[in-house]
Amino acid sequence: MIRRKGRPNVSPEKTDAEDPTQLTAIPETSEEQIRDMYNLTLKWTQQLERSRIAQYTELLNRPWRLIWLNILSGTARGVGIAVGFTFFAATIIYVLQVLGALNLPIIGDYIADIVRIVQRQLELNTY
Repeated sequence: MIRRKGRPNVSPEKTDAEDPTQLTAIPETSEEQIRDMYNLTLKWTQQLERSRIAQYTELLNRPWRLIWLNILSGTARGVGIAVGFTFFAATIIYVLQVLGALNLPIIGDYIADIVRIVQRQLELNTY
């Protein structure tokens, strides 16, 4: 006996006989049924192991470890952002210095204004 699995979007040109993945045999004996159930259970356990559900539930049962891991990941993320922004800002400043050294008419005046504003702010703020 053959059981057909339903597919919502089957094109009329392609019949089920052309698609062998859609045809599954219904187990005749109890041994075949047990083997099929064993294979299905084995697939489920493999999928659960791949999803690491056991480690996740263990982590949820230990709230202090969860808090510690979140503190470590937050700190690492903050340090990474700070280091990345430092490299980004240094690159922008370097490019502006190179453009300022070229004495381009419009860009040079704009950069000179930025430098004057920054110098004025540095002179006013005494820390």
